[in-house]
Amino acid sequence: MKIDVLDLKGEKVREMDLPAKLFEAPVNIDLMHQAYTRQMANARLGTHQTKVRSEVRGGGRKPWKQKGTGRARQGSTNAAQWVGGGRIHTPHPRSYEQRMPKKMRQAALRSALSAKAAEAGIVVVDELDLKEAKTRFMVEALGNLVGISTVLVLMPAKDQNYDTVMRSADNIENAKVLLASYLNVRDILNFDKVVLPLKTIDALVAHLG
Repeated sequence: MKIDVLDLKGEKVREMDLPAKLFEAPVNIDLMHQAYTRQMANARLGTHQTKVRSEVRGGGRKPWKQKGTGRARQGSTNAAQWVGGGRIHTPHPRSYEQRMPKKMRQAALRSALSAKAAEAGIVVVDELDLKEAKTRFMVEALGNLVGISTVLVLMPAKDQNYDTVMRSADNIENAKVLLASYLNVRDILNFDKVVLPLKTIDALVAHLG
């Protein structure tokens, strides 16, 4: 797949071939859905807690005798039918973690990148090097590259340039900066465009095989 390589002014510098293994892979929707579901499940804290009958205060004695009162039998005010009593079948702390083999995760990412490339959602820039960490510089560059589209910017490594780009994009509502090694299906699908500096493509090839 051939694609234009742009500069920060949005002008074409040259053409290049995107790695077919990453951007022309078979699009497996079921696999992408599984990876997305796993990611959302693993983000859950699972710290919800309610008290069962043995954990609420009070209710140590029988509220009235078993027979002769005309009222229903009761053993304790800790029971669920009482106000302030314990709860039944309600949430308790648990892990929502889902496992997925590494090769399946990588295949899901290749599918997502290929789907994004097929809909012209990949933008390649020769170098994303800002003068300094200023929001206006990042807004100008992204405007030239993707217009008003929401954008995911993938950086190759955590270095000084990454810090500059990250700080410049902090206040931009529709933009997110991410390391190539942290790429995930959710972010690929949630943003209209994915901006890739040339060095990031090499990092993706190394990361996704």
